[in-house]
Amino acid sequence: MGLQDTPRANRPHIGLFGNRNAGKSSLLNAITGQAKSLVSPVEGTTTDLVYQTFELERLGPVVFIDTAGLDDTGPLGTLRVEKTRQAVDTMDLAILVLTGPMKEELSWFQWLQEKKVPILPVLNQCDRMENVPAVQAYLSQQLGGLPVFPVSAKTGEQIPQLRQAIAQALPDDFWELTITGSLAQPGDLVLLVMPQDLQAPKGRLILPQVQTMRELLDKRCSVMSCTADCLEATLEALRIPPKLIITDSQVFPSVWKAKPAESLLTSFSILFAGYKGDIQTFLHGAKAIASLTENSTVLIAEACAHAPTTEDIGREKIPRLLRQRVGQGLSFTFLRGNDFPQDLSPYDLIIHCGACMFNRRHVIHRIAQANAQGIPISNYGVVLAYLTGILDQVSHT
Repeated sequence: MGLQDTPRANRPHIGLFGNRNAGKSSLLNAITGQAKSLVSPVEGTTTDLVYQTFELERLGPVVFIDTAGLDDTGPLGTLRVEKTRQAVDTMDLAILVLTGPMKEELSWFQWLQEKKVPILPVLNQCDRMENVPAVQAYLSQQLGGLPVFPVSAKTGEQIPQLRQAIAQALPDDFWELTITGSLAQPGDLVLLVMPQDLQAPKGRLILPQVQTMRELLDKRCSVMSCTADCLEATLEALRIPPKLIITDSQVFPSVWKAKPAESLLTSFSILFAGYKGDIQTFLHGAKAIASLTENSTVLIAEACAHAPTTEDIGREKIPRLLRQRVGQGLSFTFLRGNDFPQDLSPYDLIIHCGACMFNRRHVIHRIAQANAQGIPISNYGVVLAYLTGILDQVSHT
């Protein structure tokens, strides 16, 4: 995959954490060879998260996230530290930038461990130190024996080796998880049914469609595509039935009726439920619909912010179908982007979008948060399949 081919949500998220003036921004610029993070001797120069994409040798496309200082102070500093804390939920690897004895860094190290984020401690500014091995040994002892990697962002010392260490620190199976999983194999014929409604950008396909199509081509599958109104004509034109049909959730019922008996059926949203989250949790969560009453409240969580339309799945179609089943008194709360409450107790069910704009760790964190509070959580495609009565027939693994 090339740098421009991989959406940011599909890249490993690597965060740089450390105190003000620990050299996080300088280190990021040294790693990427791009002076995109502002560098200054003034403490607290980085006041917001800085995202920088990069092609890391032996690993591929990644996104680095430069954060504000862990020791930031004052009302604004407290807000910046909180934003850094929230960003941890999206991190696949944390680079903890150290320059000497630890204070705030040690508590953050312990907290990152609790959050199960892999940590790579880096001793920066080694060009200023007289006895680097001694400092390394001292810091490693404080970190429970975890090795500390020495570098100098200023001179470039050990930067190539650090790039290799980053690649080795990420989980080995990061790239093994695929959108279509075992549903599509090389040589399979796959039909994509893609309604081009008001939600689709004019002249373009939506991101889940593009990503799925690219993966199928990489798998050496034969890919056909059509809109829902052309499905029957497309099937008639094919010499053999497709092994798999992938459709938009909103046309599940009509596609199910028209599909050949031997063809598997799934949706983009269901595929992303497994790719970005936990499909089994989402399947279980959909069954909570049977327990909803007119006094219940449902949280609809959308990863991206967009102006809702009359065709909107999350804001119009799912609420309408649920009210038809449960009653008009059923209440809904709608949240977009990174907005997600810590306290989920007011809700009887959470329904999440396909999360094409989030990385997997972000979604898994939300699922864990819901599970810890005993709130069922599901996904657009899974819920629509349940409401249309075909969830048991739809393929999801």
